[in-house]
Amino acid sequence: MLLDPRVGAVALEPAAPTPTALPALVAISHGTSSPVGQRAVASLVDAVAGERGDLAVSGGFVDVQQPDVEATLDSLDHGAPAVVVPLLLSAGYHVHVDLRDELAVAPRPTALAAALGPDDRLVAVLHRRLLEAGLRPDDGVVLACAGSSDARAVADCHDMGARLSVVLGRTVRVGFISAASPRLADAVELERESSARVVVSTYLLAPGYFTDLAHATAADLATAPLLAAGEAPPAELVDLVVDRYRAGSTGF
Repeated sequence: MLLDPRVGAVALEPAAPTPTALPALVAISHGTSSPVGQRAVASLVDAVAGERGDLAVSGGFVDVQQPDVEATLDSLDHGAPAVVVPLLLSAGYHVHVDLRDELAVAPRPTALAAALGPDDRLVAVLHRRLLEAGLRPDDGVVLACAGSSDARAVADCHDMGARLSVVLGRTVRVGFISAASPRLADAVELERESSARVVVSTYLLAPGYFTDLAHATAADLATAPLLAAGEAPPAELVDLVVDRYRAGSTGF
């Protein structure tokens, strides 16, 4: 309190402004029935929460697992704003349709961040996985992508293949496990025509059914996915999720 000598009364000090709560970070992944994959994705969400202790961080899924997007958003404080970060490597149907539809009816201010890929930080992890697998200078490399019926997601995968090619200094062929061409098995066989040894670079987020398919081709080697079983999440992935959140929160 301050004494105002002009009026002989007590004047109250102005109240300090109430700090605005930061939007919650809602990390939405595809979902998997693989317990190993579930743990790997959960470890990434936990690492992001550890990196940004000032935020409310939660995880949800667009398919397979619970909680779904609606339930995840409903678990937040009433009316609290949220930035949804897709833990998806390409912006396909789940990003452009499913998540946009969910956020359009959400009873809170929301923003949708960009998908994780394409991004050079993902290339760095792919490169490291190849070195860990024993990549040789004369090996042929095929980038194994999940695949999508959405041409924008397919273009994202080819973008990643081009970026990895620059880092490796060799051509990288792109193959798809589902919904797009060329199919991964065909891409491996095509690469074998010009390479004595073929290595599959597994461009998938975590272990699961698609990772098993990527490892079941006729390639000589296949790398671990970006989130390898039993390992801490790569720092590049944690940084990428936080960066996507930061960019998505600029509208609040």
